[in-house]
Amino acid sequence: MSTVPDPGLGYDVFVADPIPLSVPGLLPNGEPRLYQPIAVTLIHGRQDAVLVDPPLTTEQAAAVGDWVEASGKRLTHIFATHGHGDHWFTAGTLAERFGAQVVASAGTIEQMHNNVSARQALWDKMWPGQIPPSPVTAVTVPGNRITVEGHDLSIVDVGHADSDGCTVLHVPDLDLVVAGDVIYNGVHLYLGEAADGNLGAWRKAIDSVAALEPRRIVASHQNKNLDDDAARLIAETRRYLDDAEAALATQETPVAFFHAMLERYPERLGATVLWVSSRGLYPAREGGDPWQNLVAAWL
Repeated sequence: MSTVPDPGLGYDVFVADPIPLSVPGLLPNGEPRLYQPIAVTLIHGRQDAVLVDPPLTTEQAAAVGDWVEASGKRLTHIFATHGHGDHWFTAGTLAERFGAQVVASAGTIEQMHNNVSARQALWDKMWPGQIPPSPVTAVTVPGNRITVEGHDLSIVDVGHADSDGCTVLHVPDLDLVVAGDVIYNGVHLYLGEAADGNLGAWRKAIDSVAALEPRRIVASHQNKNLDDDAARLIAETRRYLDDAEAALATQETPVAFFHAMLERYPERLGATVLWVSSRGLYPAREGGDPWQNLVAAWL
């Protein structure tokens, strides 16, 4: 999708299709374990551009790089909305290709370091040999602001959503928010890091996005066949959290929760992440080490 309401500024979205996880077994509904689609956003002026949330694997980065190159724009910055590796592990590869600077908030950079520490135990087990070296090279920018040919792009801290240290990128001149994982679009939400099933912090993050009054939202996990209408995305993400909370209160096991949410949202993509959420939420309510619970949920 793309839009250019201002002749000097626009955006385009590249959606990488779901890829398999190197994890044995099928989901409880018999489906193979596939990851979610990953959306990468290019915000561009007449000559310069900023890339938001680069993807996970070397192969995906090559495709995104070719897409950026075909745009004819000069890439100045690569921005990561949060620290989950699927939205920045290839930032260094793309930065080297285009001579761009990698930027993020201080909170996101802290989470980047945590995700690098988790590569051997988690990420590289799910995608062995597919993720490039991922040193944390991101830096903060003055005033949490990037400029593209005189247009301001504001980094807005929103706290915890599907992880700690989340931000969104607000582009007022496009009435646009690139929301990372704060808002989802036709894809199951990753709830595995919601301690004890408490989704209140995520709701506050959504409120922060709504307060920016965007007309358009790019979700970094999305069904590419859906539009980017902000009101719809905000309402649907809130509703999903409400329904998940209700299912947690009534379903006694991870499998029951999985099937209840799948029945409620049969059209959403990313059932693997729904199963990971199911396996993460219930052990969290019973205690134990949060990191070990999380790894067990994915693997």
